[in-house]
Amino acid sequence: MPQPPDRSVHWRPGFPVDARLTLQSLRRGPHDPTHRVEPDGTVWRAALTASGPVTYRIRQRRLDDLSIDAWGPGAADLADSVRRELGEGDRPELFQPEHPVLRGAVHRLPGLRIPCTGRLFEALVPAVLEQRVVGLDAAASFTRMIRKYGDAPPGPAPEGMRLPLPPETWRTIPSWEWRRAGVDLHRSATIIEAARHAARLDRAAGDPVRAYDLMAKLPGVGIWTAAQVGHRALGDADALPLGDYHLGTMTGMALLGRPLDDDEVEPFYEPFRPHRYRVVRLLELSPGAAPRRGPRTPHAGPFR
Repeated sequence: MPQPPDRSVHWRPGFPVDARLTLQSLRRGPHDPTHRVEPDGTVWRAALTASGPVTYRIRQRRLDDLSIDAWGPGAADLADSVRRELGEGDRPELFQPEHPVLRGAVHRLPGLRIPCTGRLFEALVPAVLEQRVVGLDAAASFTRMIRKYGDAPPGPAPEGMRLPLPPETWRTIPSWEWRRAGVDLHRSATIIEAARHAARLDRAAGDPVRAYDLMAKLPGVGIWTAAQVGHRALGDADALPLGDYHLGTMTGMALLGRPLDDDEVEPFYEPFRPHRYRVVRLLELSPGAAPRRGPRTPHAGPFR
């Protein structure tokens, strides 16, 4: 007999919301144990809220009709915050680009919004793992750690799903397990230090200025990493990932027909404020608009 949810939300927003597409940026690779998408588009996620673990399922009939069910001690927290997570506070309608590539992407992706989970530490860990390595390697490291140390989520989660690791678990992972997962000393030390400040980070979710200030004080967390957290956990549509190795090529080839040099990237994006990350995301979701990504940085670079 199906297990009834602890909390349910039926949301009919007055604007389009594509849950699968909006939350896709939170998925760390195709084997992410905390995120599952079924063939019919149903999205399952597992998370740790302030009240405890939660499993939630998002089903969508239309772009303006969503049903969310949640199980576990964190179900009430999730029910209260899931609209924000799905981009309720985002304002994509204010972005009116003139470039045909961007205009076409906006038209093609009407339900794309910038998510806002409010869970900073949850977003910070994979962002640190993604420093200086290709995405597939970072996703593999994340998956290995979650599968090894993550608890089973509450409720009827699909087989193989796991909860994100709490800060205390990240702090106690042995050094050899980091190495087996392909994580170097610099990244593991950054995550361990961030875990010591996880509660402060999560409490700052409602104040983006405070959240960015706290992240800037963490050793090993630079502009690029903070931007990844910003567009995943803070709903920051302007979180431009400066320092990303592929950004100048992707942007320049898609919008100018030539790569941008490193010193050209930030000035080029200035007119797009406060939608700079939105531009990046639209380009990422525009097949053929730019060449495929390469590694984010040369192996010897200081990128973080």
